Amino acid sequence: MSANQAKFVWYDVMTSDTKAAEAFYSSVVGWKMQDAGMGGPAYTILSAGDIMVGGLMAIPEEARAMGAKPCWMGYIAVSDVDDYAARVTAAGGSIRRAPADIPGVGRFAVAADPHGAGFILFKGNSEAQPAPPAPGTPGHFGWHELHAGDLDSAFAFYAGLFGWTKAEAIDIGPMGVYQTFATGGAPLGGMMTKTADMPAPCWLYYINVEAIDAAVERVNAGGGKIIMGPHQVPGGSWILQGFDPQGAMFCLVAAKR
Repeated sequence: MSANQAKFVWYDVMTSDTKAAEAFYSSVVGWKMQDAGMGGPAYTILSAGDIMVGGLMAIPEEARAMGAKPCWMGYIAVSDVDDYAARVTAAGGSIRRAPADIPGVGRFAVAADPHGAGFILFKGNSEAQPAPPAPGTPGHFGWHELHAGDLDSAFAFYAGLFGWTKAEAIDIGPMGVYQTFATGGAPLGGMMTKTADMPAPCWLYYINVEAIDAAVERVNAGGGKIIMGPHQVPGGSWILQGFDPQGAMFCLVAAKR
C-alpha cells in the first residue's frame, strides 16, 4: 500500500465561468494559476507557492447535460481505480463516470456514496508526491467535511472502503454528533448528518488562509457570498462557508481571526 493510499490528494473546482473563478480564487486564496497545457478542454492548475494543490475547469458538457452545477470535488488515492469502482457499487454507492485515463496523469472515476455525496477515485502514474506542508499552511486544504445523508451508515461506507478510522466525536447539540476521522495520521476531517437546510449530502473542503477577517473582506470584494461564519470551532480555528460567484460552495479555515 502506498503512503497516499485512501488519502485526499487533489481537488477540482468545476465552474460555469473559468476566468471569473480564477480571478476569485486568486484573490481570496492567493493561488497561482497556470494552464496545464494538456490539450483538449482547458484545465488550470492551482498552486500554493510552488506546490500544485488542485485544478479549475469548465463543467464538462455531458455533466452539464445531467444537471451538474459548479462544485468542488476531492480526489482520493487508491491502488486500482477499476477495483475500487467495483467496491463502491458493492457497498451501495454509485459510479457516475466510469473509470477512464487522463493521458500522462493517471486514471480516475467519479463516484458517489450511498446518499449521493460525490468524490473521485484516482490512481496517478507516479507515486511521487511533494512532502506534506505544515498543518495550516495557507493555500493548502486543511479539513474535509462530509454532510452525510446519515452519519452512521456513511461512516461505515468510507471506513469499509478506505479503512478510515474514527477520531474524536463531538456533541453538537441538536445537530447530533460531529465525528472526526483520520486516514492514517492526525484527524483531517469530520462527518455529520446533514442539516435540513443543506440541499443534498456533499463533501466540503476547507482551504487554509492566514487570517479569517481579511479573507471575509476578499470574499465580499470578489462577489462571493458567505452563508455561515466566520466563527470559532473547538480547537480554536476560525471557519466560514460560502458560495463563489458561480455558485460552488467553498470553505475557509484560519488559525487566527
